[in-house]
Amino acid sequence: MAMRKYFSVKLLIPLTVLFTGHVPALADGNIVLYTPYTKISVPPGQTVDYSIDVKNNGNNLANVPVYVSGLPSGWDHNLMSGGWNIQQISVLPGESKNMTLTINVPMKVNKGNYAFQVVARGYGVLPLVVHVSEQGTYKSEFTCQQANMQGHATSGFTFSTQLKNHTGEKQLYSLQANPPRGWEVIFKPNYKQATAVEIEPNATTNITVEVKPPYNVKAGTYKIPLLAVNNATSAELELEVVITGKYEMELTTPSGLLSSSITAGKEKTVELLLKNTGSSPLDNIRFSASKPVHWEVSFDPDTIPHLEAGENFTVKASIRAYDKAIPGDYVVTLSAQTPETSSKASFRMSVKTPLLWGWLGILIILAVIAVIYYLFRKYGRR
Repeated sequence: MAMRKYFSVKLLIPLTVLFTGHVPALADGNIVLYTPYTKISVPPGQTVDYSIDVKNNGNNLANVPVYVSGLPSGWDHNLMSGGWNIQQISVLPGESKNMTLTINVPMKVNKGNYAFQVVARGYGVLPLVVHVSEQGTYKSEFTCQQANMQGHATSGFTFSTQLKNHTGEKQLYSLQANPPRGWEVIFKPNYKQATAVEIEPNATTNITVEVKPPYNVKAGTYKIPLLAVNNATSAELELEVVITGKYEMELTTPSGLLSSSITAGKEKTVELLLKNTGSSPLDNIRFSASKPVHWEVSFDPDTIPHLEAGENFTVKASIRAYDKAIPGDYVVTLSAQTPETSSKASFRMSVKTPLLWGWLGILIILAVIAVIYYLFRKYGRR
């Protein structure tokens, strides 16, 4: 039986070399430190977890002092077993105990190989190497998978962004936006409105960004710069909103009054004000009228080739009442239209009789009175 144990101990080294490609750390007293991954490549900020077996191939109980040596400055580590941080581990003959070594690679680190050892004092060492695959930085990262959105001027835009703290310390970021004038930007870290957010080292926080354009914003592409900043680090993100056209216009008068008077058979000139109240230019605006029978309406000009968003244009409408129109109120509806939109203004026109007819009426009345007077004088005494 003793010979069999001795034979298995001697075979441990060649079998390990054959199947893993590396030599475990041998120690006096038949103590072996073993992990299968002795050189690992990771990016900056990564956490590396090693599973290390401490095997006692001897015939006696071994109390093995263990520690980590040679780690670069600023690299944190924990050596644990059974949920405890340990400095010594006891292993029965022919048995093994497992340890977990956690190495925290800092963010601010140069690219290259970093060698260190797990030491079983008085027994031997286990050499390990961490290869940092890229140059580390002390930075933050503000990203958005969908940074461009399109919609109407009345739309609201919601962006899902991520702010990552690539540093090795907890950071409190101030959240800022520099949108065009009149735009509103609201930050909601973890779905709660705020102007600042705290993020743990090497952690990421989801931030919802709500963007609202101002009323009657013109069609176009708008940039929304965002900034997460503190005294140590900062990150920038640019969102883009594309406002598509909104076609609206209003036909009215400069005073807003939509009533007037007119004499039958006469012409009345009404000044109209056309407003482009949308966010897109209007082209080929034409004017028309719905009028009473025998009335006439003309416009000067009768067509506007182009009107920019937010601009106004003055048009004159000439209205001629029917010469036989009886006194009363008439409605004349004036319209402006393009293929995209239209607007109407209904005028109440009060028709008056011509002055000649007024005098004629007075003369008729006077004549009737004169006739009555004459008849009274002539036949009244009989």
